Amino acid sequence: SLAVLQALEDGLKKADADPSVKAVMICGENGIFSAGADIRGFSSPSRHGVSLGPLVSLIESSQKPVVAAIEGVALGGGLEVALGCHYRVAHVKARLGLPEVTLGLLPGAEGTQRLPRLIGVPAAVDMITTGKHISATEALKLGLVDETVEGNTIEAAVRLANKV
Repeated sequence: SLAVLQALEDGLKKADADPSVKAVMICGENGIFSAGADIRGFSSPSRHGVSLGPLVSLIESSQKPVVAAIEGVALGGGLEVALGCHYRVAHVKARLGLPEVTLGLLPGAEGTQRLPRLIGVPAAVDMITTGKHISATEALKLGLVDETVEGNTIEAAVRLANKV
């Protein structure tokens, strides 16, 4: 939603401006990182405020390490947010993907550029064109996530943020 995008932008800008903040961790709520955008919002005539592409670029350009704590799913725009992060920690039961193609859409927040840079062209093209979800274990093998955990994903992401 626009409210979530705005909160992410505000939080990141505040963290970047605060010298006491050494790193940023982005997580979802209720065991879900993000299932992506609400497609009903695409037809809204009055979309004002921050949009996903510039927000992901803002995350990527942060001078402080940004770590995604992925639980549940990171799909569509949610995965694109995670791709903008410098590091990604996923719970072993998490699923990741860009399913927009099944609706006739391409990922719109530069996921088609960031994913191949991270995991290579063949694997990225497969994910982008089929819309298939992959497990956290497969994501780790591909290099899409830096670490998988069976325990508390948020604590693991904070530990990684403190380490880097």
